[in-house]
Amino acid sequence: MDLNYLRRLVKIFDESKATNLEIDEEGVYIKLSAKTSNQKVNYISPIIPESEIPQAYNNPNNQSSLTKDTTIQVTDTKSNSTENYHTIYSPIVGTFYRAPSPDSPSFVEIGSKIKSGDTLCIIEAMKLMNEIESDKNGIIEKILVENGKPVEFNQPLFLIKAE
Repeated sequence: MDLNYLRRLVKIFDESKATNLEIDEEGVYIKLSAKTSNQKVNYISPIIPESEIPQAYNNPNNQSSLTKDTTIQVTDTKSNSTENYHTIYSPIVGTFYRAPSPDSPSFVEIGSKIKSGDTLCIIEAMKLMNEIESDKNGIIEKILVENGKPVEFNQPLFLIKAE
């Protein structure tokens, strides 16, 4: 990724009145969001390795007098990190639950071996409990949502290492 391009993009975004910007080009997904305030600018990029973050963004002592609190998220969509994984997406908007009730064990844990048709979670929408089932055989590699948190339509929920 061209870091000068990212710097120019952040500068243009900070100078604008925009509060959200999403770009998906050449296999790189960039999401900028800001809330207007009189605070200093904080740049956060949990997805870019620290060695690739420009020194201006990585230095906590380097503060800008801009009037937006900006968050930067960059994802390499061509990355091989999920190449061998199958992603389960939320089919609806609702609340994500890992277990059928607060007292019950979770449907799956990281490392659980699953078959197509196994229940992975429940998404509550308008007081209806919707069981989300696996459409692949494999092993749960990552659970991408915390229990009890809201999810959006088409939000990734699980990464499954397909078998």
